[in-house]
Amino acid sequence: MNQERIDASQLELEEKVVSIKRVTKVVKGGRNMRFTALVVVGDGNGHVGAGLGKATEIPEAIRKGKEDAAKKLINVSLDENGSVTHDVIGKFGGASVLLKKAPDGTGVIAGGPARAVIELAGIKNIRTKSLGSNNKQNVVLAAIEGLSAIKTPEAVAKLRGKSVEEILG
Repeated sequence: MNQERIDASQLELEEKVVSIKRVTKVVKGGRNMRFTALVVVGDGNGHVGAGLGKATEIPEAIRKGKEDAAKKLINVSLDENGSVTHDVIGKFGGASVLLKKAPDGTGVIAGGPARAVIELAGIKNIRTKSLGSNNKQNVVLAAIEGLSAIKTPEAVAKLRGKSVEEILG
């Protein structure tokens, strides 16, 4: 997980709003309405991040969420098929997301919140399954956790002191 931060200013980031929730706080004078926006940003080329924005108006919450997501970008390593290099399970809170490598032509098989993360990361072929909690925020963060845990064969070979051919068999 100790990945270097990516400078978002040099990337063409797309955004997807995963959820907007109206949050109410009951105070002495009545009810305070606010909005919470869960936003995923990515460049479709191996960089993706998620953020949360809170404000009294929806557009402002979305803008804040986008800024927060741009600060938390991670790098995703992909293989030649536009898929992940190996199967992995990402966990966050009560949610787990299983990310399975898929051959060319499979497409993106993923549920709502996980799909937003996968598509904005630029993954073309993958199979996913959301396990445990289906809380949108936790599913998005679990998918990002899983993607950040993916290692390239070169990194594994270097870690073990072997050649890439020995690792891939």
